Amino acid sequence: MSGEEEENAAELKIGEEFLKAKCLMNCEVAIILEHKYEQIQHMSDGDPASQVSQVFEKSLQYVKRFSRYKNPDAVRQVRETLSRYGLAEFELCTIGNLCPDTSDEASALVPSLRSGGRFHGDPGSEKIDKMLNDLSLIKKFE
Repeated sequence: MSGEEEENAAELKIGEEFLKAKCLMNCEVAIILEHKYEQIQHMSDGDPASQVSQVFEKSLQYVKRFSRYKNPDAVRQVRETLSRYGLAEFELCTIGNLCPDTSDEASALVPSLRSGGRFHGDPGSEKIDKMLNDLSLIKKFE
């Protein structure tokens, strides 16, 4: 057996490369792909050789369908709001993509919220509820 620790996302043991990686929420990917799609369409001027691939189109359809936030300002606000809570990148994106309604649901989807110590115990539930409330206000006024 090697001397390396076993990975466990519930405890934020996901490997150094993943802790440092920048993650994007579906809504952020949708904005990027939509911009690229518009660039391609503008440059192609009907040229069939410069059309987007089927994979690109399917990817764009997917992220647009599962994006919880459509407005670019709302997308920016979501990232800023979740960043204030000191979440790891993958936690931030999971919460931003799935938009749980309760602290119990958020903890079930992202167990590291509780085990990481940042939101541990009853006051932790209140902090998670506050974070989720902040997100619901963004969605409400989008």
